[in-house]
Amino acid sequence: METFEKLVSSLSDVLYSKLLIIILIAGGIYFTFRTGFAQFRLLREQLRAVMEKPQDGKGVSSFQALMVSTASRVGTGNIIGVSTALCLGGFGSVFWMWLIAIIGSASAFVESTLAQIYKKRGPNGSYGGPAYYIESALHCRPLAVVFSVFLILTYGFGFNMLASYNLQSTFSAYSFYDAKTSPWIIGLILAVIVGYCLLGGGSRIIKTTSLLVPIMGIAYVLIALVIVVLNITSLPNVFAAIFREAFDFEAIFGGFSGSCVMYGIKRGLFSNEAGVGSAPNASASAEISHPAKQGLVQVLSVFIDTILICSATAFMCMCSGVEPSAELSGAPYIQAALSKTLGGFGPMFITVAMLLFGFTTLLGNLYYVDQCLSHLMGKVPGKTFMLVYRLIASLIIFVGAGLSADLLWNIADILMGGMTIINIPVILFLSKYAVRALKDYEKQRKDGEEPKFLAKNIALPHKTDYWN
Repeated sequence: METFEKLVSSLSDVLYSKLLIIILIAGGIYFTFRTGFAQFRLLREQLRAVMEKPQDGKGVSSFQALMVSTASRVGTGNIIGVSTALCLGGFGSVFWMWLIAIIGSASAFVESTLAQIYKKRGPNGSYGGPAYYIESALHCRPLAVVFSVFLILTYGFGFNMLASYNLQSTFSAYSFYDAKTSPWIIGLILAVIVGYCLLGGGSRIIKTTSLLVPIMGIAYVLIALVIVVLNITSLPNVFAAIFREAFDFEAIFGGFSGSCVMYGIKRGLFSNEAGVGSAPNASASAEISHPAKQGLVQVLSVFIDTILICSATAFMCMCSGVEPSAELSGAPYIQAALSKTLGGFGPMFITVAMLLFGFTTLLGNLYYVDQCLSHLMGKVPGKTFMLVYRLIASLIIFVGAGLSADLLWNIADILMGGMTIINIPVILFLSKYAVRALKDYEKQRKDGEEPKFLAKNIALPHKTDYWN
């Protein structure tokens, strides 16, 4: 097992020290310029688009699609992932998380707009994602199948095992926690609850996440603000440390695999998933009048995830005065930081937050898996198949609770990297259609019209189920 863990760790380091850094940053910068800095320029339109109701009054709204994608993005990575980055990469990792989110939000716009353009018509509304735009636009089913397999492995196995582990680890601060038995007991309880929700199908997932995500996000940011205000005098030093360490190139290149750049990009990508190809699966389900609207909504989702939630965690920890260390990495660091400022309430709050964050992450992840199973099978799977799959998904959650943290983080990073390596080149190739859709949207808004999309308006050469 130790040899396997070392192999997985080495592969993760290779991916993130070279290939993925180039792909993510180059792709994000390219999309930022191609869209005319849409992530900054069109903030008002992002807020406007998220409030749009389905055209026929039925189906999934932009807000519901945002909540599903945010449920997957905003999860244990925003708490444990940020804590891990601070402990192992230092305060400078926060800057690199911000950077990857800012430029990555342009990638999120392109991939989600493409998902809307190429979405499919199903018995229960629209569906789609990277596997569908790969197949429809590139006519390459083998590549689409490989992407679907990566997504199922990433979200059904890697991310959900990690989320389960992270969630149960927050209970380690309590006296009743036993390192040998408690992870398995907590994992079993979590698996049963998630299994119950899964048996209700996609509609129950959407309703549950739409209710929980806004509540938990607002409460979390408010508590973070309280902690920052209580420690306001330390804020200048915190900002100074972030920028000083972020540009300490001697330390960065002296040990790149453990640097703030590496951890900032790893945990930033894990948290906001911009360019990974996950959020488009939720974006395709929205019933809207123009694909660019859902692209703008997903830009907002990236900002909510990293600029708000990840920053909230980072500043809660950094302003507390508790020094990060490898020994405190993960849940113990944030538990210690909140205990110092809020006393006994701190660990209780973070436990409740982790329960809500972790639970919605698990549900949002499995919603994506549902979409890719439909793609692999060429149809919506039957009830018996889905029952077996959901039982297996629940079992995976149970198993993940008792495994090693380092192994789970590295597995999740590698699988996520595989998705990104496929998705970014594809959306680079197809980005002209997303850019044309954005220009069409802005032209109609400038003319005072409510934007409505037709495929012919952007000279789309591919057949689609919608927009004709």
